[in-house]
Amino acid sequence: MSKIKIGCETYTWAMSGEKYKNNLNHIIEVTSKAGFKGIEPDTGFMNGFANPKVFKETLDKNNIELSVLCHVEDWRNPKETDAEKRNADQWIEFMKYFPEAILLLVQMPGQNREHLQERQKNLLTCVNEIATRAAGEGVVCSYHPNSPMGSIYRTEEDYKILLNGLDSKVVKYTPDVGHMAKGGMDPLPIIKQYRELVNCVHYKDMYDNGKWAAMGDGIIDFKGITSYLKETDFEGWIIVEDECDAAITDPDGITLKDGIYIEEVLRPLI
Repeated sequence: MSKIKIGCETYTWAMSGEKYKNNLNHIIEVTSKAGFKGIEPDTGFMNGFANPKVFKETLDKNNIELSVLCHVEDWRNPKETDAEKRNADQWIEFMKYFPEAILLLVQMPGQNREHLQERQKNLLTCVNEIATRAAGEGVVCSYHPNSPMGSIYRTEEDYKILLNGLDSKVVKYTPDVGHMAKGGMDPLPIIKQYRELVNCVHYKDMYDNGKWAAMGDGIIDFKGITSYLKETDFEGWIIVEDECDAAITDPDGITLKDGIYIEEVLRPLI
C-alpha cells in the first residue's frame, strides 16, 4: 500500500473572496466527494473550528484527515511580533491534537522585494523560532515559499538561501511545483536536490505563459514528479492547490474535476 496520500487545499475556495470563509464544513464535504484523503485548510478558514475535538468530529464524519494546517503571517521583523507569536502558539497548541499532520508556515508576499537580504534573514529567524517551539510540543513544521513578485523567496538563488537557512532539525520544506515554475525553475531537479528536506509537496498547474491552469491542462510534469516521489519512498502528502481562473466562480467543480485527474493519472503511479 502506498505511503503517499493526496489532499486538497482551501485556497481554491479562497479565490472566491469571503464566500466560503465560514463554510469549511462544505469544503470538507466536497473534498471527500472528490476522492481526496485529506485537507489542508488555511487558518483563515477555521472559523467555528477552534476546538480541535469539534474539528476532528467533522473530519471523521467525512472520512477526511487533517493533512496540513497552513498558517500565513508577515514575519517582517527580526523577531515575531507579540501578535504573530500569540497566533503561532495558538496553532501549535491546536496541532497537538493532530500528531500526524504538518503545521505549514507561509509568508504573506510583500508589495516588492526591497531590503531583500534583511527580509530574508528576518523570515528565517522567525520561522526557525516557531518551528523550534513547535518541535518542543511534538508538532512537525514545514515552510512553503511562493511566487508573487513581492515574494522574498521566489527564484532559484533565493531558494539556495532559504533551504540552507532553514533549521532542518525542526522545519522541513514544502515545494510548490507551480510556484517554482512561476519563479523560473524546473521543479523536479530542485526537489531532487533537496529531497531529504521535503515532507510535503504542493501541486498546481501552469500554462507556459505563466497563468495558472486547471490540473493537467498546463506544463507541470505531475507524472514525472509523482513517479520520483514514489521511487524515493516519499511517505507524505501531495496537496492539490488549484488556482486556475475557473476556481473563482466554481471551486467545487474544479475540485471534482481535479479528483478525476488524480484518480485516472496520478493514483496509478503511487
